Amino acid sequence: MINLPLNNSIILCYDTVMNIQTLKGFRDFLPLEARKRQFVLDKIKTVFTSFGFEPLETPSLEYEELLMGKYGDEGDKLMYRFEDNGARRVAMRYDQTVPLARVIAQYQNQLPLPFKRYQMQPVWRADKPQKGRFREFMQCDADIIGVDTPLSDAEIIISAGKAIEALGFKNFKILINDRNIFSNLTTAFEQSVKENELPMVIRAIDKLKKIGEEKVIEELVENGLSTERATYILQTLMDQQPTMRLKMIFHLIKQMGLKAEQFVFLPTLARGLDYYTGLIFEIEIEDYTVGSVGGGGRYNNLIGMFAGKQIPAVGFALGFDRLLEAMEEQQLFPMDLQQTKVLVSIFNIDFEDKAVAISSLLRANSINAELYLDSKVKMEKQLKYADAKQIPYVIIQGPDEVEKNVVILKNLAAREQQTLTIDEVSKILQ
Repeated sequence: MINLPLNNSIILCYDTVMNIQTLKGFRDFLPLEARKRQFVLDKIKTVFTSFGFEPLETPSLEYEELLMGKYGDEGDKLMYRFEDNGARRVAMRYDQTVPLARVIAQYQNQLPLPFKRYQMQPVWRADKPQKGRFREFMQCDADIIGVDTPLSDAEIIISAGKAIEALGFKNFKILINDRNIFSNLTTAFEQSVKENELPMVIRAIDKLKKIGEEKVIEELVENGLSTERATYILQTLMDQQPTMRLKMIFHLIKQMGLKAEQFVFLPTLARGLDYYTGLIFEIEIEDYTVGSVGGGGRYNNLIGMFAGKQIPAVGFALGFDRLLEAMEEQQLFPMDLQQTKVLVSIFNIDFEDKAVAISSLLRANSINAELYLDSKVKMEKQLKYADAKQIPYVIIQGPDEVEKNVVILKNLAAREQQTLTIDEVSKILQ
């Protein structure tokens, strides 16, 4: 039976109806989009390596028990968990911080401290797909393990800011807080928060920017606080001043080149993940309304869960997909991301060897050259192919050009052409 297309997502194959679209929350990346992603990854990688961070990769699957309970109740609910063919309970990577903690514990005798690493891999969360939020998405992390100083906190913030700048963003702000400010709520005043209430208070306040003060107070009341006490707690938190540690960090990041208008102390910034112990921060880009494009903080206790001893750590993750979306909105991608510089056309089958030789010579000179692969196709169609792929140049060599030992270099964007030697072409394309 012949395959018959029924619509954009269903085909009839013999006696089986097959769904040929991606799962909800998962995506394909066609060449143009993939080039944009690689452009961003390369920019971020350059910044990370300039600070001395080294690459690390971890498996997609970890033991379920290793990941469970590290991200709070919501994280446990959103984690992809299942039993594999060996009857092992496993989970897909939810973030890159907990796997990093496992790596440090597993290889602690092989890694010199402080250990500075960056990691760029996908993570998976069974979240509700929406604008800027997917079930499979890339994270770009950088972490410093084994040192607990304001200087290491400051360098993490600066490296995050420099990565944002490298992508072309001019107007962004880093919101900074210290989780110890929340701990102060348990002792600072008469209606203080009880220790067992603190996680609930942090989760509610973490939603402040999204739902507003009134809704936060309502959530606190729903969880057992009186309206008066909930209001007082929220107001007390909003009136908090930076800790001494934060003041030292602010001084250092100014020295490192972050402008005063690029960061702000925000005592209500919570970041809901349970493992943070000190510095926390998020990055927002002006005019991008979906949410923060990155964040992180200090997590001195997490690695100790695996290593059997406390190993301090601080780091951050950039929201890769949100950065891409923000760059699209602000038109920050270069006009030409095509990596192929030139298409070497084939005049006809008699000139195939000449075209092969030209393309090989160009590649030997570090010029990305694609050879058209069907010598029976007319030149007009070959030119249309190059135009569709946004390849900027086409080389044509017919009988007249062979006789004179030259080629025609056609600039498709400018709609102009030159007759040149292959050496002259190489200089132009380089």
